[in-house]
Amino acid sequence: MTKSQIELDELVTVGTLADKLLIPVSTLIMELMKNGVLATVNEKIDFDTAQIIVTELGLDIELIKKVRQTETIRSKKDQIVGEHAPTRPPVVAVMGHVDHGKTSILDAIRSSNVVKSESGGITQHISAYQVKHNNRIITFLDTPGHEAFAAIREHGAQLTDIVIIVIAADDGVKPQTIEAIRFAQNAKSKILVAINKIDKEGADVNRIKQQLSENGLTPEEWGGDTVICEVSAKNNIGIDKLLDMVLLLADIEELRADIDVPARGLVIESHIETGRGPVARLLVEAGILKTGDYIVAGSIYAKIKTLQTTDNQTIQEAGPSTPVTITGLKALPEFGDQFISYKTEKIAKEEASRRLINSSKNDTKMNLGSTDLIRLINRNNSLKELNVIIKADVMGSITSVVDSLKGLDNNEVAVRVVSSSAGQVVENDIYLAKSSNSIIYGFNIDISKHIKDLARREKIEIKTYKIIYELIDDVKDKLSDLLAPEITEIMLGKLIIKGIFKTTAHEVICGGEVVEGKLSFPATARIIRGKEELSEVNIVNLKKGTVDAKEVIVGDMCGVSLKTDQKLVLEENDQLVAFRREVVARKL
Repeated sequence: MTKSQIELDELVTVGTLADKLLIPVSTLIMELMKNGVLATVNEKIDFDTAQIIVTELGLDIELIKKVRQTETIRSKKDQIVGEHAPTRPPVVAVMGHVDHGKTSILDAIRSSNVVKSESGGITQHISAYQVKHNNRIITFLDTPGHEAFAAIREHGAQLTDIVIIVIAADDGVKPQTIEAIRFAQNAKSKILVAINKIDKEGADVNRIKQQLSENGLTPEEWGGDTVICEVSAKNNIGIDKLLDMVLLLADIEELRADIDVPARGLVIESHIETGRGPVARLLVEAGILKTGDYIVAGSIYAKIKTLQTTDNQTIQEAGPSTPVTITGLKALPEFGDQFISYKTEKIAKEEASRRLINSSKNDTKMNLGSTDLIRLINRNNSLKELNVIIKADVMGSITSVVDSLKGLDNNEVAVRVVSSSAGQVVENDIYLAKSSNSIIYGFNIDISKHIKDLARREKIEIKTYKIIYELIDDVKDKLSDLLAPEITEIMLGKLIIKGIFKTTAHEVICGGEVVEGKLSFPATARIIRGKEELSEVNIVNLKKGTVDAKEVIVGDMCGVSLKTDQKLVLEENDQLVAFRREVVARKL
């Protein structure tokens, strides 16, 4: 029998693949998990992964990869471009461990201090801008440095041609450094290492090179292919050479992009701005984006009202590798959404409507993100949830916060994001928090007096933060409060029974020797015979000789009165083990 054939793009969402395979999306997600892939219904997997899953499921289906008829040549980054496509500027991301000097290097490159404007000296969301070096343009993406921004940082690598990995010469390769290298490699970006702070006491460049070699990045001078530049952002040492090497790598990669196609690219930031409404920062990947163009980003339609550079200079058009800020959007697109321009407003509106309908269809299915998946697996268990509403300055921050919160979920407690949006906290957020019993978390936003007063009246908790990991820590503490406490047992003492004096339905009087610890009453104890536990009893009285005793210690012979729930027949050499139960709060 001939297998049925299904044509797929290189990337396909889990929901779309489930529809094409005619299987429940939960079945597909479970199979992906078995194969080490954690993906929600709206996340994309590649064609090769889809093939593996079809085989694992034993489906009589052959997957065929779609071939685009417009393909002619490919650049070294596997970009599909026309035969006569012009060269374009490189897009460069700067990554590495927090405090290793990424933003300081960018500061030295563009000669403006942005470190002080960032909370705690940590870049909070992606910034994009262009610089000119040797009469050539380079586009930079300044990606966040803290581990909580892993989601944004990974998007950043996927947007880029070259990744500069910054490593402090006096500190070395750190877990975030290795993570950044992995992101860059997964995005098939060229890697350029900048060893910063070379003039600082304790700097050891050779140690850094050794650590890089151990992580698969062998320096050129050691016979590898990793370009390494030694710099000092503070004293502007080696910065020009770093930029020279960026342009050299760009030339080697032969970066090109079509300009005679509809403009397309990615949303790298979006927020609400007073007097301008929804504002988005886009990175153009191909085509020429112009003022007045009709675009669709995600399922959001817009006619571009204003087109500006990232330093607020108004322009009429922008080509490939150019970051721009636009207005004219009807709503905020999501960080990472693809955008494309259309010839007419009618076509753009129809495409936005189609995408919205498809999105709604996916939403009618169970959204098997981390929380929903836990609910599915533990549907017969009691999963405790912390309801939260997230408000932030830009959509990129929303993505980072929500993804970080998902990582806190386990099989006992989970974060349920009731709502998330960019902009200030408004009255509707307060009323939604009240109806859903939610806490409102604000990130990089201020709360108006009116909203504070309303929240106080409605007894709604609003917490605001400028540093994301402080927000995550607060949520973690609140989840810890929801965890069932751990009950531990502490042994108090052990007695070997030497004689049994009285046995009734609910009482036993016996005697013996204390061999460990001490016994006191009232207390709980177990009767142990050999390795078998016979019963749990209560010690209600102790005697030393004929005198009542509060406690007895190791070496004492004593009498013990026990209360039981059922008749208990003791034997000589049975053990009586007294213990105390303690309730201990747990932490995530």
